[in-house]
Amino acid sequence: MLRVARAKKIFEPFGKRKVHTAIVPPLGGVVIFIGFIVTTVLASDGLSFDSLKFIIVAVILMLFIGLKDDLVSVSARKKLVVQVFAAIILITMGNIRFTNLHGIFGIHDIGFIASLTISLFSIIVIINAFNLIDGIDGLASGLSMMAATIFGVWFFLAGHFELAIMLFALVVSFFGFFLYNVFGNTNKLFMGDAGSLIIGIVISILVIQFNELNIIKTSPYAIGGAPAVSFAIIIVPLIDTLRVMTIRISQKKSPFTADNNHIHHRLLSLYNSHLKVTIIIVSANMIVVAIAIMLNKFSLNYNIQLLIVFLTGILFSFIPSILIKLRNSQKQKGLHTVEQVS
Repeated sequence: MLRVARAKKIFEPFGKRKVHTAIVPPLGGVVIFIGFIVTTVLASDGLSFDSLKFIIVAVILMLFIGLKDDLVSVSARKKLVVQVFAAIILITMGNIRFTNLHGIFGIHDIGFIASLTISLFSIIVIINAFNLIDGIDGLASGLSMMAATIFGVWFFLAGHFELAIMLFALVVSFFGFFLYNVFGNTNKLFMGDAGSLIIGIVISILVIQFNELNIIKTSPYAIGGAPAVSFAIIIVPLIDTLRVMTIRISQKKSPFTADNNHIHHRLLSLYNSHLKVTIIIVSANMIVVAIAIMLNKFSLNYNIQLLIVFLTGILFSFIPSILIKLRNSQKQKGLHTVEQVS
C-alpha cells in the first residue's frame, strides 16, 4: 500500500484540523481489511459461522465507501445511506440484532420492529463514534485492540470460538497497522475512513452478539450486566461523540460541524505526544471496564450499573478541560507575578 500510494501520489491532505505535519498515505484501512478478512475466513474454516458471509458483505461496503471518501470525498448523507444498508443486511439476513434488553428500563424481550430500530440505531451510532475518534495516531486502533481483546477473551472462554477467531484476527491486523501508524517515520500509514468504518461495523456486531449471548445466565462465564459492560468497553468513542455534539449544539452550531473539541485534542494540548495521549485514553477506558465488571460482581441492578458507568465516563471526559483551565490559570498567575516584580 505504501508503494502504491507513493507511485500514485495518494496522500492525506492538510487542513485546519489535521494534526500531522507530513504527507501520509490514508490506505491503512485496505491493509487492515485484507489481514482481517483473509485470517478470519481461513482460521474459522470448519466452524459453524453462518453470519460470517453477511459480516464480510457489511465490512466490504464499509471499506469501499470509506476508501472513496479517503480518495475523492463523499457526502455525509451518502455515507449514512451505505451504513444503513450494511446494518440492515446484518440485522435482517445475518440475524445480528438485539432481542432482549436485559431488564434495562424494565424491558426484557422485544418485538421485531423494536429490535430492528434499536439495533439499527446502535450500529449507526457505534460506526460514527469510532469514525469521529480517529483523530490522532494510534487512538482508534488502540481502542479497537482493547475492545476486541476483551470481547475475544470472553467469547473464547464461553466457547464461541468462531467469534473469538474473528476478534483475534482483528486485533493482530490492527497491531500491525498500529506499528506503522505510531512508529513509522518514512513508512507511516493512516487508517483513513475505510479503517475507522470497518472498526465501527465490527465492534457494533460484537456489542450485539455479546449482549445476545448473555441473555441466558446458566453459563459459568455469563455476565449479568452485559449492557453496562459492553457500554463500558466502547465508552470513550460514545461519550466523546455525545460531548462534542452537545458543545456544538450549545454554541448554536450544527452537531456535525468539525472542530477541535474532542477529548484527544484537549489532551494533545497538554501532552504533545500522540502515543502518550493514546495510552492515557486507553488506560482510562480500561479503568471504566474494570469498574463495570466490579459492579457486575456486586449484582447491582442493571439500570444502576449502566448509570454508574455512564456517569464515570462523563466525569473522565471533563478531566482534560479541567486540567487545561488549571494550567491556564497558573500561567496567568505567573505572568501577573512577573509583572508585579517588573
